[in-house]
Amino acid sequence: MLSDATSSSLDPFSAGFGMPLDVHALAERRRQETQSRVAEINSLLSALEEAATEADPPSFSPETPAAPRPVDNRYNKLIQVRLGIASGLYTALQHKHPTTASHSLRVALGCSAWALYKRLDDDTRDVIEAASLLHDVGKISIPDTLLNKRSRLTLDEHSIVETHWEAGIHILSCCCSAPRVLDAVRYAGRRFDGIGSDSSVGGDDLPLESRMIAIVDAFDRMTSDPSCGPLSTREEALQSLRAGAGSLFDPILVSQFVELLENDHELLTHQVAGRWLNELGRKQCDLPWPLHDDAEQPSVAVIEEADPKSLFEQQLIDSMHDGVIFVDEFKNIFMWSKGAERLTGVSSTAAAGRQFTPALLDMCNTAGRRIKDEACPVSRALASIAQLRQRLEILGRQGEHVAIDLHAIPVLSPEGELRGATVLLQDAQSEASLEEKCDALHDEVTKDPMTKVANRAEFDRMLALFIEAHQQASLPCSLIMSDIDHFKSINDTFGHQAGDDAIITVANLLKTMCRSGDLVARYGGEEFAVLCADCTMADAAARADQIRKKLSETPHASLGTRKLTSSFGVAQLQPGDTPETLLRRSDEALLQAKQQGRNQVVQLGMNAPRPSNQKKKWWNFGMFAAPPLIEAKLATEVPINVAIEKLRGFVTDHKAKIISTREKRVELEMSSEQLGNYRRQGDRPAVYRIELEFSEERRKKSNTFGLAAGTYAQTIAEVTIRPKRHRNRRRDDQRDRAKLILQSLKGYLMASDVEVAEEKSQPALGAH
Repeated sequence: MLSDATSSSLDPFSAGFGMPLDVHALAERRRQETQSRVAEINSLLSALEEAATEADPPSFSPETPAAPRPVDNRYNKLIQVRLGIASGLYTALQHKHPTTASHSLRVALGCSAWALYKRLDDDTRDVIEAASLLHDVGKISIPDTLLNKRSRLTLDEHSIVETHWEAGIHILSCCCSAPRVLDAVRYAGRRFDGIGSDSSVGGDDLPLESRMIAIVDAFDRMTSDPSCGPLSTREEALQSLRAGAGSLFDPILVSQFVELLENDHELLTHQVAGRWLNELGRKQCDLPWPLHDDAEQPSVAVIEEADPKSLFEQQLIDSMHDGVIFVDEFKNIFMWSKGAERLTGVSSTAAAGRQFTPALLDMCNTAGRRIKDEACPVSRALASIAQLRQRLEILGRQGEHVAIDLHAIPVLSPEGELRGATVLLQDAQSEASLEEKCDALHDEVTKDPMTKVANRAEFDRMLALFIEAHQQASLPCSLIMSDIDHFKSINDTFGHQAGDDAIITVANLLKTMCRSGDLVARYGGEEFAVLCADCTMADAAARADQIRKKLSETPHASLGTRKLTSSFGVAQLQPGDTPETLLRRSDEALLQAKQQGRNQVVQLGMNAPRPSNQKKKWWNFGMFAAPPLIEAKLATEVPINVAIEKLRGFVTDHKAKIISTREKRVELEMSSEQLGNYRRQGDRPAVYRIELEFSEERRKKSNTFGLAAGTYAQTIAEVTIRPKRHRNRRRDDQRDRAKLILQSLKGYLMASDVEVAEEKSQPALGAH
């Protein structure tokens, strides 16, 4: 067994990463904690003793600054296995200041156990163990008075001690040609945020080995070095590390370090001892320095010649534009290609040894929501042992999220055991941009630009598909038509901007109160249509009534806190229905709702309630009708649905009554009192019947310059105006009034006589 003096000299890390066995200077509150760790410390010492064959090494008391005794062969072998010929540097440091040498050994053992726990690759473990043993070698240049001082250092003294980092690099560069070891020591004293350093290196750009050494070094000093102030307990030291996370230390590595201390290290300490004294003795060619009796290191050319396949594979991977990442079965990263660096902005040094988690790359789905660790695609691929491909977004090198295609491929051994996964990161930014452009183009074609609901063309297309799908599945579906009441008065009173706000309000309310499978469309002007999937007419009418009530109870600021109302017509798909018949029936229901007083829901069709006070319209029969005063054929350059909307404005402003509607034929009744001051004194007002029959046709036209040629919709309205009562007196006067009605009707419909319209549609002769 090793002696107590030896224990005081080595003072290595165990499960808590060690505390000095000489605890007489500590407060009473630390005695119980120290006693509980004696067994753990002795566990590592016993493992070292079992692996060694030489005699016990002498001890060096950290409390005695006297010259140390000569070291024996076993202690030399422990250091030589890790440092080769550079063990002389460690021996010089031990003769200079035994306390610093013991601290360096504890840090090295702690980093070795940490690397073993996180399953880092052998090369990284070699670098971190060698660098941590020599990270304080520059203190050889510091005066003894400062190294042996037991009280807190002044600012000037601290500045002198800090020069040991530069001195250490100068010493190591004379005998070490391994860049990773030199960089690990160079940046071991650097803050994680890079503040206070001459260069801008910081954060993930710092080597992984440096960030690990900084954490273990700080923890050991807080718990073992009196020159840094009062010694801290394990919990106090961990709290200080957490407080420095993000500024002094890597926050992710601090969390890993805390996780390490919470696990059982008895097995790890034996494995660390066996690695240091046995395994690495057979792998001396991997060390940054040769041993005293080693043969000459094989040259790089010899290594490449021995395994040309690995050389070709590495160059192939590094030349790939896509990112290539290798992880083990625990998702620990051990290969990070140049393509991954270009795509993510994370260097291979910063990524090595970390776990592949969504947080590492700030991974989000295509909707911008961050992916949780349990939903990590690499974890899912490893768990299912199946390839997985997914479109994601990660934080790129420019600080903005970029689209990628992640392809996780599990890797199995010849025996079928899971060894890890290959992760491919393919840049999908160009594909995502093209998809976004296609989506934007689709929205432009199918959506109304103002309300963002479906437009008329999309409604017509979906209505046919809707009916076909429900007829094949034998499911009910319904159509709701809605029209804002007195919309023209809103524009006239509050302006067109208020009218637009009213239309947008109704559209948003319809989208909010309809189900996800329904389609809301702006049919034209202030009229909307709602296709209700798998819905009976009763359910659709109930939903329309809820929308009607909600709209009528909501004040609108653009209308001076006034409330909107809307009328609704509802029809259900019936056997033999076509898109035209279903639309016609729901539109007729909407016209009835308008005629019966507005702000109500009317149903037409199967199971629709019939009004009890409906009267027969005997005046529709031609045998009782008065002869027409005027018959005209008008043409307007708008679709038929827009023409009907404009006719509604005529009806509202002239206080006309809708007598009957059937298919595309409308019969109105209005009084001559609505024609202004035309009536002569003593004349009694007369009532006129206006019959309109609409039809739509498409005509090829172009402008006067021969441009914008194409096929355009045109509505033809055949108008007949006759008096309500059959009287022959003053027929000329009645005809004059009928002409005024026709003139007003033309103005509302923006129509002209068919002959005139045809002349205007032809390009002017000689126009170029």
